[in-house]
Amino acid sequence: MTEILLPAKRPIAGRVMRNVTIAATALMFSLGAPLSAQDNPGSLADLAESVSPAVVNITTSTVVREAANDLVVPEGSPFEDLFRDFQNQTPDQRERRGSALGSGFIISADGYVVTNNHVIADADQIEIELFSGEVFSAELVGADPRTDLALLKIDAGFDLPFVPFGDSDVMRVGDWVLAIGNPLGQGFSVSAGIVSARNRTLSGNYDDFIQTDAAINRGNSGGPLFNMQGEVVGVNTAILSPSGGSIGIGFSMASNVVSGVVDQLREFGETRRGWLGVRIQNLTPEIAESLGLDSVDGALVSDVPDGPARDAGIEAGDVILKFAGLDIASTRELVRRVAEAPVGEEVSVEVMRNGQIVELAVKLGRLEEAMGDVQPELGQGNSSAPAEAYGMSLSLLDNDLRGQFGLGSDETGVVITAVEPSSEAAGKGLRAGDIIVEVNQELVSRPSDIVDQIRRATDSGRRTVLMLVRRDGNGRFVALAL
Repeated sequence: MTEILLPAKRPIAGRVMRNVTIAATALMFSLGAPLSAQDNPGSLADLAESVSPAVVNITTSTVVREAANDLVVPEGSPFEDLFRDFQNQTPDQRERRGSALGSGFIISADGYVVTNNHVIADADQIEIELFSGEVFSAELVGADPRTDLALLKIDAGFDLPFVPFGDSDVMRVGDWVLAIGNPLGQGFSVSAGIVSARNRTLSGNYDDFIQTDAAINRGNSGGPLFNMQGEVVGVNTAILSPSGGSIGIGFSMASNVVSGVVDQLREFGETRRGWLGVRIQNLTPEIAESLGLDSVDGALVSDVPDGPARDAGIEAGDVILKFAGLDIASTRELVRRVAEAPVGEEVSVEVMRNGQIVELAVKLGRLEEAMGDVQPELGQGNSSAPAEAYGMSLSLLDNDLRGQFGLGSDETGVVITAVEPSSEAAGKGLRAGDIIVEVNQELVSRPSDIVDQIRRATDSGRRTVLMLVRRDGNGRFVALAL
């Protein structure tokens, strides 16, 4: 069966070390006359030699705790003493340390390193091996699971060689590209190919992958994809393969996505994406004709829950044609542009409504707060006011909402008024009209009760919160990860 695979995190089986000395003054790479994108390069040796010193191998180490043996031995059994001794083993005897390999690249002389989030996820220790063979411990600056990117930092004590980002938007199908990484734990390795396709998506709203036939294998994840000018135009992330090895279908996250995420991780240690607060769908020719539109460009608003868009006057049935003065061709483009806009900024939104152009000003919220990725501020405002958590909009259960969702007068709890389609809550089947009755086995009656319980669970080190949710008079428990 053909699978999408993340080629990194290959268990260490061996490593080929290279002892190559590089001057500490090698900061940037000068390549002479750049090749035209259309030229067939006679050799990529000069390019590979110039950019390789900025590519790194990444080794992660994780403590894996083995599950406790839950075998029950009857009292009086001749094996009872032996079993008790086994159960009383020290925790260290039930733990093992696992290691994995990936790739990355240096983007500044002071030691910032870009890689994939899945390369370093859950790692207790991260080590970075330079092209010269020197090894340094790295700290995690920040990570973004939505784009599978992470930013690391090492302190080498001297200026490091680094590579710049290029403009991925100008890359065309057929352009030559070069991939460098640590495939299968074999050390620094170079492969070349062309851009096979553009604007590929795999699973996320923010995906913008360059597809390439340059060989990418396990261990290549997080490594750079270069253009012929020695600029990074992608981060090698995944492969399509029925066997687990490269068959010439690899995916690199486009550098214009990567650079924006990296800038935020570097400045804030986290992402801060804009949030408009609408549910949208692409226009079809039939829908466009019924609305009197000449094309399918734009994003059709299907619902407007509580949030910035509703506050600004955007309505269901509006077609968003422009955002911040830029034309919107599809829902995907709108999602990208909103995410890239600064949180709290007021932007212009042009919509088509009943055949008329309407211009509105929307003050953007923050996506991570709306999705429950960060904890809302507590102790401010009315505790009965609506709240956001896990991508759910939560409201006090009043008569208006009882009528809107057809809820009986005997129902108690907090009602979900909207759920972001890509949120974990939506993935667990929660939807508008569901009622949250308990959180962590505590009754809740106000949105702030739910936020309080989430904070307590976080402070106590728990990994999930357990919610009792009722729908159509039937209850079920749902566990959401913190």
